[in-house]
Amino acid sequence: MNEIKNLEPQVVWKNFHALTQVPRPSGHLEKVQQFLLDWAAAHGIEAFKDGGENIVMRKPATPGMENRKKAVMQAHMDMVPQKTAESRHNFETDPIETYIDGEWVKAKGTTLGSDDGMGVAAIMAVMEDESLEHGPLEALITADEETCMYGVNHLASDTLTGDILLNFDNETMGEFVVGSAGGVNVTASIAYKAVEADPADVAVKVTVKGLRGGHSGLEICENRANANKLMARFLNMAIRENEARLASWKGGNMRNAIPRESEAVVTVPADDVDELQGLVDYCADMFAEEYRGVEEHIVMTMERVGMPAVQVPEDIQDNVLDAIMACHDGVLRYIPSIPHIVETSSNLAIVNVTPERAEVLVLARSSSESMMDYVGTMLESCFNMAGMKVEFSGRYGAWQPNFDSQITAQMVEIYKEMFGEEALVQVVHAGLECSLIGEVYPDMDLVSFGPTLRSPHTPDERCHIPSVAKFWDFLKELLRRIPEKA
Repeated sequence: MNEIKNLEPQVVWKNFHALTQVPRPSGHLEKVQQFLLDWAAAHGIEAFKDGGENIVMRKPATPGMENRKKAVMQAHMDMVPQKTAESRHNFETDPIETYIDGEWVKAKGTTLGSDDGMGVAAIMAVMEDESLEHGPLEALITADEETCMYGVNHLASDTLTGDILLNFDNETMGEFVVGSAGGVNVTASIAYKAVEADPADVAVKVTVKGLRGGHSGLEICENRANANKLMARFLNMAIRENEARLASWKGGNMRNAIPRESEAVVTVPADDVDELQGLVDYCADMFAEEYRGVEEHIVMTMERVGMPAVQVPEDIQDNVLDAIMACHDGVLRYIPSIPHIVETSSNLAIVNVTPERAEVLVLARSSSESMMDYVGTMLESCFNMAGMKVEFSGRYGAWQPNFDSQITAQMVEIYKEMFGEEALVQVVHAGLECSLIGEVYPDMDLVSFGPTLRSPHTPDERCHIPSVAKFWDFLKELLRRIPEKA
């Protein structure tokens, strides 16, 4: 028996365990959608899939509470598929292997999927628990939040009928979020004709790995290393000092995750191999010193590989590398009026260079529309100078802070009453679906909260066990005290 099913509250943990057994990486949601529909049917719960691939559920009010405002519980069904270099996990077919480590639930070599599986599990628990007291309820479990927010981008204005939205995608218990950043994908690309490699050269693969990675919104302010940036610095020196030529380069795999690994195949004159190994060792030591106290496990390796027949043209190689070196990565600005919260940032998320094509994907975020335009134009200008085509996609606006939210004020009061602690009303640099739901339903009162998670979007993702019980107790009381309609 899996240990996490024995944790309290079991009504939440058993559902989370069930979710870990169903593959649900972003872009591959057919199995989890069917699982949720089958689960709802087995429990006699009204449920359907809407035109945005979202799952919608409904539960009538406890008798005598029909006049309460209708609450919509909302979470996303997909998870970020990240794993360690050693893991053989296939996110499209394999269940997540969980284990308990002290006060935390973790996964073996992969992301845990508590972002936002714990929110989905809480929704399932509310829907099946007949002992709860509540007004009329709806649930919205959305599709592909982590990649493009597809589900809420295709949410119809007549799907929901609720008055209050309770988003379960925040990651610190005791924190109620009333605003979040917007985002946009910036993709730079260039196609070219490969050139023949010098058959007298030798080829090596250089790898940067062991980085912490992390959520490119919530953890962009923690000064963690970006594997693509480290690789760019190494390549810049290798080309300048060792006559290296670039054959291929691949780093990162998710737009919203700080890249943990990057690898490049380069060719060098045979006489320069030992010197190149020395440069690898030098860079490894230099990066370890630069990130001391932040990154403790940076590893750089070099190994001989088969000689490629072709490689990137030298002028393209230099231009693309210059652009990646110059590309902004990290925090650009904090919110002037809330100086401890990041306003604008960019994440150099994915680099994919082949002998015929180079592509770079950056995720830019901002809670200011004008600063979003600025950082987008800045990135576009950087890559345009390298002759690359720049495209923008998936833009979503910021959720502007609503510090006058009535439901949030009530939640603060309930939290203090239950736990003797002051809750924190907060805005975050992550992108939350509330921004897009609020556009479709402008009269809805929205707030985000949830149990404590750490290191989402990395194999170090973990869920704090005591906070789940606290979250569940708070949620039950909140639903019981949702106010009546005016």
